[in-house]
Amino acid sequence: MPHDKHNQPTQQQENLTLRMRGLGARTVIYQQNVASRLGLNNSDFLAIDILHEKGPITAGELAKFTGLTTGSVTALIDRLEKSDYVRRQPDPKDRRKVILVPVYENKKEVSDIYLSLHTAMIRLASSYEDIELELIAQFLDKACTVLEEQIHELNSNISGGN
Repeated sequence: MPHDKHNQPTQQQENLTLRMRGLGARTVIYQQNVASRLGLNNSDFLAIDILHEKGPITAGELAKFTGLTTGSVTALIDRLEKSDYVRRQPDPKDRRKVILVPVYENKKEVSDIYLSLHTAMIRLASSYEDIELELIAQFLDKACTVLEEQIHELNSNISGGN
């Protein structure tokens, strides 16, 4: 029986998981509000956020991260390019591919929207010691990896017909 006890999550682990879900829900709601303020749909805004995090990537990589079809991603890129959020650039390693380069960081409306959140998060971070922030950042990086794996699994189950 002791073996089963070790396989059971602790109350602290359950509490953390619940709080992460709450953070995720609030993040989605915040992103929806920002997208609306910028006049974008949610898929477009999520693509912008992915580009902000990952930097220049190919359309195929963006499709993988978003779970969208290549046709949907092409239409999305067209909209973002028309709105000056991205620009296409030939991939120097493979001329058949195009790299998406984020160019929205200089857009005043984007920086204005995020300034308040950025300031509040810096204030929150300043209440922790550097070593604590390193641990939190490490946890968040690993949590993002877990989420990306889960997204990939969900998408492959849908497209794989499982």
